[in-house]
Amino acid sequence: MNTFQLIESQLNPDAAIIDEICAAGEPWVKIVKQGQIFRIVDLEGNQAVDTLFFNANHAWERYSVADTIRAQNKLYLTTGSKLCSNFGNVMLTITADTCGRHDTLGGACSAESNTVRYALEKYPMHSCRDNFLHALAHETACGHLDMSKRDIPSNINFFMNVPVTEDGRLEFVDGISAPGKYVEMRAEMDVLVLISNCPQLNNPCNAYNPTPIRLLVWETSAS
Repeated sequence: MNTFQLIESQLNPDAAIIDEICAAGEPWVKIVKQGQIFRIVDLEGNQAVDTLFFNANHAWERYSVADTIRAQNKLYLTTGSKLCSNFGNVMLTITADTCGRHDTLGGACSAESNTVRYALEKYPMHSCRDNFLHALAHETACGHLDMSKRDIPSNINFFMNVPVTEDGRLEFVDGISAPGKYVEMRAEMDVLVLISNCPQLNNPCNAYNPTPIRLLVWETSAS
């Protein structure tokens, strides 16, 4: 069991250079420069935020769940966690966290997984993979890196609660987040952030009610 590291940020939202709302079930893409601070806020509580990180200069370097887990010998992310790339480089460091634990293993929902896990009629339901594919096809920042569906690796699920059972199974259970909880990280390189604000309705990862999130970015010297 990982120890929670609940640390509040001293940054003032009024000083943020980016302060945006991502609607429930929608994608969001931005470039966060090296040294900038990036915050994700769970506005209404228990909203899973499926997130990918790419090197903003070449997309073949991207967040790696295997390298991240191996580097710190922990399954879950919290304050102090270093998010590593498939090249073994640190992409971001979590500097503040008022939720306490974030999932690395649950992956992103898709038409295929919804069908296998729940029912055949769930196939048309909107999914995080749909959001990722839409962003890759339509977002300018993704287009500049010539990204395609081949560039979608395993993602982080911020605010999502996915315990591992004693026999090695994953369980998708009620979240431990609450309204206003946030996670904040410092970019250690220029990164492209690709988010799917999860639209899942078939399990409690979003409390069966997807909600908006808030995204903020500060310059290093902001306060």
